[in-house]
Amino acid sequence: MKHHISLSLPHMSEQGYERKYVKEAFDLNMMAALGENVTEFENGIIETTGAKKAVALSSGTSAIHIALKAAGVRKGDVCTH
Repeated sequence: MKHHISLSLPHMSEQGYERKYVKEAFDLNMMAALGENVTEFENGIIETTGAKKAVALSSGTSAIHIALKAAGVRKGDVCTH
C-alpha cells in the first residue's frame, strides 16, 4: 500500500512581507541557505526559545533528517510504541 503525504501550499501574506525578502535575496544573489536574513532568523529562534544554537534548513525533510540523526536513530531502527 502506497501512502501519500500532501505538501502544504506556499502562503504569502496580504501585507507582502515575503515579496520584500524574496526580492532582496534575488538582488543580493543570496539563493543558498545563507545570508543576513537566515542568520537573523536563526538568532531569533535562539532568542525566542533559549536554545544554545539554531540551524535553518532548506526543507522540512532536511529538518526531520537532522533531528533523527541527532536523536541517534539509525537505518533499521524500529519504533516499538
